[in-house]
Amino acid sequence: MQRPLILVSNDDGVTSKGIRHLVECMKELGEVVVVAPNSPQSGMGHAITIGNTLRLDKTDIFGEDVTAYESSGTPADCVKLAKHHVLKDRTPDLIVSGINHGSNTSISVLYSGTMSAAIEGAIEGYPSIGFSLCDYAQDAEFVHALDYVKAIAKQVLDKGLPKHTTLNVNFPPKRNEQIKGVKICRQARAKWEEEFDQRFDPNGRRYFWMAGNFVNFDKGEDNDEWAIANNYVSIVPCQFDLTAHHTISMLNDEWDIKI
Repeated sequence: MQRPLILVSNDDGVTSKGIRHLVECMKELGEVVVVAPNSPQSGMGHAITIGNTLRLDKTDIFGEDVTAYESSGTPADCVKLAKHHVLKDRTPDLIVSGINHGSNTSISVLYSGTMSAAIEGAIEGYPSIGFSLCDYAQDAEFVHALDYVKAIAKQVLDKGLPKHTTLNVNFPPKRNEQIKGVKICRQARAKWEEEFDQRFDPNGRRYFWMAGNFVNFDKGEDNDEWAIANNYVSIVPCQFDLTAHHTISMLNDEWDIKI
């Protein structure tokens, strides 16, 4: 039997620890092809490269049994290049992105390059998953999440996903107790409250450095922030249709725009 074809990408770059773990997990499930950025692309969201060159170079960083490329583009660019050039007439059975070094819960899904690679896969109609570890420490441990990475990916390979849907999967940091299990969640109502620190470079030119805090306004126990805080893996099904469908009838009924 032909093994499933799995495309791997990320936003931390082709040399990151997270993508190496993800490749090793996916090799147990199918044939792996990697197209990932050649440098960190965190916070790029769903940016694509327009009006600039895109580089795509083969790399043997994952060994001889993995076809891999590094690109100068964004995570979304990488998935597009994989579809139109690297895989050509082949159709991936699964697209996975990550494992991101840092959280992509709640509103971060909009800023995340990791999730944008997965969402780009969903736009093309491929089953897709974005994996993230909610730990920003330089020596963050990924190993405790890997069995869940394989189990979740296998579920999608075996059972599929609704078309144009992707999964945003976040893992809690390694703690003294084992992960309690998996929660299928909604996105928490939370946001970043930014501050911009004004500074000056050695030439006296002003610049700004973004800082701030993440604030969770959500008191529910059915969201991804609650799941991570309580040592569960969170899985949030996502779609790229941002239409506020419930507002359409309100605008039609209440607005009266006349010029």
